[in-house]
Amino acid sequence: MKDSQNDIDPIESGEWREAIEDVIMRDGPDRAHFLLDKAVQQARAAGATLPFSATTPYQNTISPDDEVDMPGDYETEWRIRTINRWNAMATVVRRNKESSEYGGHIASFASSAALYDVGLNHFWRARSAMHGGDLVFFQGHVVPGIYARSFMEGRISQDQLESFRSEVSGSGLSSYPHPWLMPDYWQFPTVSMGLGPLMAIYQARFMKYMHNRGHIDMGDRKVWCFLGDGEMDEPESLGAINLAAREGLDNLIFVVNCNLQRLDGPVRGNSKIVQELEGAFRGAGWDVIKLLWGRGWDELLEKDTSGKLRQLMDETIDGDYQTFKSKDGAYIREHFFGKYPETAELVADWSDDQIWGLRRGGHDPKKVYNAFLRATKTEGQPTCLLVKTVKGYGMGTAGEGQNTTHQQKKMQDEQLRAMRDRFKIPVDDADIKNAPFVSLNNAQKAYMTERRRELGGEFPKRDWRDAPKLEVPQLSAFKGQLESTGDREISTTMAFVRILTTLLRDKKVGKNVVPIVPDESRTFGMEGLFRSVGIYNPLGQNYTPQDADQMMFYKESKDGQVLQEGINEAGAMADWIAAATSYSTHGVPMIPFYIYYSMFGFQRIGDLAWAAGDSRARGFMLGGTAGRTTLNGEGLQHEDGHSHILAGTIPNCISYDPTFSYEVAVIVQHGLQRMFVDQEDVFFYLTLMNENYHHPEMPMGAEEGIIKGLYRMQKTAKPAKKHVNLMGSGTILVQAIKAAEMLKEDFGVTSDIWSATSFNELARDGQDCLRHNRLNPLAEERVPYVTQVMDGLEGPVICATDYIKNYGEQIRAFVPNRFTVLGTDGFGRSDSRVNLRKFFEVDANHIAAAAMVDLYRDGAVSEKDLEKALSKYDIDGGKPNPRLV
Repeated sequence: MKDSQNDIDPIESGEWREAIEDVIMRDGPDRAHFLLDKAVQQARAAGATLPFSATTPYQNTISPDDEVDMPGDYETEWRIRTINRWNAMATVVRRNKESSEYGGHIASFASSAALYDVGLNHFWRARSAMHGGDLVFFQGHVVPGIYARSFMEGRISQDQLESFRSEVSGSGLSSYPHPWLMPDYWQFPTVSMGLGPLMAIYQARFMKYMHNRGHIDMGDRKVWCFLGDGEMDEPESLGAINLAAREGLDNLIFVVNCNLQRLDGPVRGNSKIVQELEGAFRGAGWDVIKLLWGRGWDELLEKDTSGKLRQLMDETIDGDYQTFKSKDGAYIREHFFGKYPETAELVADWSDDQIWGLRRGGHDPKKVYNAFLRATKTEGQPTCLLVKTVKGYGMGTAGEGQNTTHQQKKMQDEQLRAMRDRFKIPVDDADIKNAPFVSLNNAQKAYMTERRRELGGEFPKRDWRDAPKLEVPQLSAFKGQLESTGDREISTTMAFVRILTTLLRDKKVGKNVVPIVPDESRTFGMEGLFRSVGIYNPLGQNYTPQDADQMMFYKESKDGQVLQEGINEAGAMADWIAAATSYSTHGVPMIPFYIYYSMFGFQRIGDLAWAAGDSRARGFMLGGTAGRTTLNGEGLQHEDGHSHILAGTIPNCISYDPTFSYEVAVIVQHGLQRMFVDQEDVFFYLTLMNENYHHPEMPMGAEEGIIKGLYRMQKTAKPAKKHVNLMGSGTILVQAIKAAEMLKEDFGVTSDIWSATSFNELARDGQDCLRHNRLNPLAEERVPYVTQVMDGLEGPVICATDYIKNYGEQIRAFVPNRFTVLGTDGFGRSDSRVNLRKFFEVDANHIAAAAMVDLYRDGAVSEKDLEKALSKYDIDGGKPNPRLV
């Protein structure tokens, strides 16, 4: 009405509309789109301010005239799909008849069964000799349906289905996609929500990287990611969609199941989630395909000469759409079609059952097929399919379209009977209460087998057993890092960069190395890689860099080796996961080194690090500028004092805090051997510092201790009666060495120096020994490594690190002597290293004073000497606790 009132020349407006209609009739909608775009450009060039809309009408993107017939046997696929629905439901219901503690989800797969059925029957290629295979991120809550299909294929037994969510025995099925628990089945973990879309984008990006660098021929491989509309509220879900468009990831397809419901209620009750997401994705540069209405609606839309049905579809909000599908045909007739006389007339001769039978697009296999087909043919940009469904479709009164459906684990007999009748499931009345599993007949099994044979084989399937081993360099390749630096002072970061450079130049594995940096290359002294190996950019470098006249200019190239992610730790971590799982996703092992500010690692992307462990990632994470007192000027948000504690929570993360270049070399070479020769599913975390100091030559025979986490780097030939053991890691070990010199000069106290490269590994070893001894009390007792190497020591042990005390405290139970731990508990702050270490009580003075206190308690020094030491080392017993200020 408002537009009509503002129309100063309705006749002219009508002529424009007729002209556009004529173009569409003669030359098609693409020509009309082209002409309108040109008109808009001309108007804007002339100074007109035109509104922008990233959304299209609430209709299917693909018109019925543009649809192709769906291949295969439609009736057979419908029969298989309905049995799959039933078995998925039965998987959850049967487990919860035994006990409600098992949980599970029925409604999500019920809403998306047709999507997975069409994908598995017609689109998703398994890896084979002829094809590299598609990568599919399955929505986590739909797994009962995927297991049920594998059961019908004969890949999963009934006993395994009966053990859904009972994994302790080793034969059960995991609650969600978990490669750690089902390493031959699931490719990717997708719960926690939001991580799937982020990881999918970077898997697609890394596939292009691998192709452009000549590691693989990606051909027409795709990365599919299935999501729920509620999941799109996770910041990670939309956080990288601009990158996907910017890099033209036409190998990426998002399928968003828009059933309009999240866990508790509507996703957008007062608006439309489909329109919101369309605007976000189209605005970012994606191709968006909307599939909202099934074939039954085509007839009504063709008869909608008044346009009122289209108007009604546009103005109805999601909260009402959900309510309609929780009611019945009569309710929809009254509250939807009944809103306008024109729309009521469209269904005047329809029965209520016919109205109820109108399906949403995601439940129409032919329309799903056409949407998927178009998505696979998109070029130059990623595709997002927005598919409208009903949550709990087919569950009837047990949960169809209801707010409670996500939590529904059980169904009453009459609800099971209604579902059986609706989908014509061959189950007798007498068996209904048991929700029995239904098998396919031979013809149906043969059909499924043939569909998968044509697509390359079983799916989902994780391929990893045939991943080739790499010929990694021996420790001698890093000879320069094993020797003393002489008069030169360097940091462990500089030592690592030299090790990385050696690896990049290695003829056997250099091409497999993937350096990853989130916009901090210069901080870490890695700018030399810009020129030597280049920064990956699929567009190359179409500009002249500002520093082009310099030797280490900023060089981007299509086959660049460095992944430079900008200020984007989550994206860089997703990059790293893609590279670290390449041995399974592409059959080509890559060696990723992700270096970043350590504070912005596990603390910032901890969920992704956990997912990396689940994914069986193999690679190196390097926390640069580590230590609460070592990165001295940046302050509270940057100073890391706890990343090793966080790293220790991930079972297959092997973490180290090396002090010297030879330790870094030994650890990196050991990691290469374990991950890429022995092919262990572990990943390594090393902290690196930016503080320069002298690095000695590697002591003879130190390798074993470096790897296990502890070795004595300096042993006193003749310990005095006053003798201590000073233990440390990272830069604080240097403070311990300095404290030893002070104690010797000031009080004649001798010291052994212990380098503790990994308190986490020491603690795990000790705990494993205690567990063995507890479970096998009559067997020979195992002795923790710490206890072994410190057996017979003289004097107390003082341990100091640049991390919170809990890091060192982990080994207290295994140290046979008096044990004191110093650490950096509290918030960081800006100041000099000297002042920070004094503040946190981990400098040489506090280490030496702690040694004197323990010697006094052991009766080795007098009270007078202790008082003298406390005074000399400026120890203030009344200073505030750094943890509290």
